[in-house]
Amino acid sequence: MIDGIFSGNLDFEKIKHLLSLEDGKEIQKLMDKARATRDNTIGNKVYLRGLIEYSNRCAKNCFYCGIRAGNTNAVRYQVSDEEVLEAAKYALDHRYGSIVLQSGERSDKEFTSHISSLIQKIHHHTGNNLRITLSCGEQSEEVYREWYRLGAQRYLLRIEASNSELYSKLHPSDHSFSDRMKSLKTLMDIGFQTGTGVMIGLPFQTIDDLAKDLLFIRDSGVVMVGMGPYIAHEDTPLYQYKDALISVEKRMELALKMIAVLRLMRPTINIASTTALQTLDEHGRELGLRAGANVIMPNITPVSFKKEYNLYEGKPGLHDEPDEVGETIERLIISAGCEVGWSEWGDSKFYSSKR
Repeated sequence: MIDGIFSGNLDFEKIKHLLSLEDGKEIQKLMDKARATRDNTIGNKVYLRGLIEYSNRCAKNCFYCGIRAGNTNAVRYQVSDEEVLEAAKYALDHRYGSIVLQSGERSDKEFTSHISSLIQKIHHHTGNNLRITLSCGEQSEEVYREWYRLGAQRYLLRIEASNSELYSKLHPSDHSFSDRMKSLKTLMDIGFQTGTGVMIGLPFQTIDDLAKDLLFIRDSGVVMVGMGPYIAHEDTPLYQYKDALISVEKRMELALKMIAVLRLMRPTINIASTTALQTLDEHGRELGLRAGANVIMPNITPVSFKKEYNLYEGKPGLHDEPDEVGETIERLIISAGCEVGWSEWGDSKFYSSKR
């Protein structure tokens, strides 16, 4: 029955059917098809993005996030320039083709100017040999253009939910869905390799919502995706709904199905196998690769700061040094039957085809 679904374009009803699969053999067929699609279109290389969690200071107050401005229990930090540069050099020396500079969302001049300075310093320190991805939230077009001009090539801005009504349940009233959408378009218009993503298994979320999320991602023109299961944090308003969540096993299964279906819909985009997958299952990131993902982000944040970038509970590897992280990542990539794309930028083939 499932074999017939794979022929032709995946429309809303077909996507819903695939996300609703319960039979283990049918689910495995989906995973196998997604993995084969990846291997036959972009190959089985997995690209590495060294993740630097630069700061957990945030001006936003999203209801699901552990570093929200309203969480007075969060211990705020900002990694020094010297430590950022040391991490970037580590990534280069250990043959990671790219880094991701991620932070809480701020748009004050002090912050945006500092990011501008860091972009230049990183390129100087690494001889322009690393791709730089920023994940620093909504900014003005002027700021985005400045960061792009200085050499940030990629930008990840997660929409979290493409249903505006669901989005409004996840954010305070001063967080604008339309502004988020506008920012995504601005990033693409400027020329960034733009990425987005959603949470999977949220309170209030339906299979219809998730199917529409995938259609949104397909039609938006983004070339990178990072999406994973929702994991509650006790210092957030959404935590009150924790008992209404689908089980950990079902959230994990649903996240893998989302990755697999997206790979079928957009064979040449870059899809990350996220840390959230590993949080729910120790083999989660390997399973993500087996479902069609092709990017992994080893965390190279200085260990002294890792535990404070606490978006959700149970995050793994908080005490692992970068060498330990790298060895683990290499093992899981090989175990998933993939090849490590050492020293490769790993730009999205879909991005290249759009230029």
